[in-house]
Amino acid sequence: MYRFIDYYHNEVQLSFEDHPFAANPKHVWVVCRYEDKWLLTKHSDRGFEFPGGKVELNETANEAAIREVKEETGGIVKTIEYIGQYKVMGKEKIIVKNIYYATISELIEQEGYYETYGPVLMEEIPEGVKKDRRYSFIMKDEVLKRSLKEVKKRFKM
Repeated sequence: MYRFIDYYHNEVQLSFEDHPFAANPKHVWVVCRYEDKWLLTKHSDRGFEFPGGKVELNETANEAAIREVKEETGGIVKTIEYIGQYKVMGKEKIIVKNIYYATISELIEQEGYYETYGPVLMEEIPEGVKKDRRYSFIMKDEVLKRSLKEVKKRFKM
């Protein structure tokens, strides 16, 4: 278990164990690969980030992850695997997110992308993301760094 303070000074707990904070979390975040590149999206307000969002009524977190990838990038998920979970103790509420790793079989161009400007492919995630204003706050803490490390370890990248 890792503990740290995020971009907005909230306490965060991160674990790569099996659902340590909630069996059915209400949020998801998906680290994606397409053709040996990282697949991100450009959120209309926050900037570059991996796809993610809220779990809808009568939807599992896994189903939400697949839907969010499609809505925000046009990506069709080939494989998806739960890799961890994190909990943000915010000033007003606590948010628990499942972290997934997905491989994408194809990108389908869409007329519109939900809250985003569509897919963004990157060879590497730059070292200076924390200070780069083009990136979302979601990409500026230990969750990104440790999740990428976990993905690379598990999937031998």
